[in-house]
Amino acid sequence: MRDMEQAATTLTAILAHPLFLTVWVLTMLPSLAILLWDMRVRNAHLMPLMKWVWALTVIYSGPVGLAVYGWSGRKEIPADGAWRRAARSVAHCYSGCGMGEIAGLVLTVGILSLSTAWVAGVTFAFAYAAGFGLTVGPLMQEGTPFGAAVRDALWSETPSITVMEIVAIGVDLTLAGDAGMGDVLFWSSMIVSLTCGLIAAYPVNLILIRMGIKQGMMDPRNTDHAHG
Repeated sequence: MRDMEQAATTLTAILAHPLFLTVWVLTMLPSLAILLWDMRVRNAHLMPLMKWVWALTVIYSGPVGLAVYGWSGRKEIPADGAWRRAARSVAHCYSGCGMGEIAGLVLTVGILSLSTAWVAGVTFAFAYAAGFGLTVGPLMQEGTPFGAAVRDALWSETPSITVMEIVAIGVDLTLAGDAGMGDVLFWSSMIVSLTCGLIAAYPVNLILIRMGIKQGMMDPRNTDHAHG
């Protein structure tokens, strides 16, 4: 127990140091530059939605997001399957939920200084709404009626969003403590929590795809080049 407490104290000290954010920026920005170059030069055919998905994934998770893109999101992948479809699916979910989580934490903690219960509840609602909207919108653009799109999103996305946000919000509240927007720990805890949520939701998406509840995002090798 004492070792766990000491490890938690050490981790908090690392996250609270400005060097952590400096290193993060110095790894995230090159990762984003590599991604944008690859999508422009080698994978320009990807659908605009997925280009935004991958950009946000890398902004949230830096090299981790770039690795997920390289393994599952490029036409150069040697083969596709449930494992890679799940990676694309969780990135799609992550791009929307991340926006909602950031907005929720900034509002509830940074601006309103609400209690922990309110922070968790409002942030979850924001993240769910953003992730849900990112699913319903494209479905309706494809011609799916609103009611059917909502039912499909509820059934296919709720488990993924729920696991992602329970883990992400829980990690953030645990690490950040009472840190405010002016503290390094507020932002570094958010970075770590987002990536933890991404990792936690991956097996959920894999299970949903194997059960036939989700299709997973399109194989990038078969994306219509007219979308480029």
